Amino acid sequence: MTHEGWQVWDLVGRLGGQLRVLPGAVIGWDMSAALALGDALGVPPLAMAELLPVIEAVMVAKLNEQMERPNG
Repeated sequence: MTHEGWQVWDLVGRLGGQLRVLPGAVIGWDMSAALALGDALGVPPLAMAELLPVIEAVMVAKLNEQMERPNG
């Protein structure tokens, strides 16, 4: 609920085009692109380093779970 947390959350919403994928699976974000975008947006590097990997792990798990469903 901090300002930095909201900045990272806003950054996450902008990373849809930065997914790393393999056939049939999402493996994560392109972190170089994510960090560069965050830097351009003025997001503190410490906040990105702390929060992006945690959010990425949940995103990967949920997207892969959805892809495994019959009508995913």
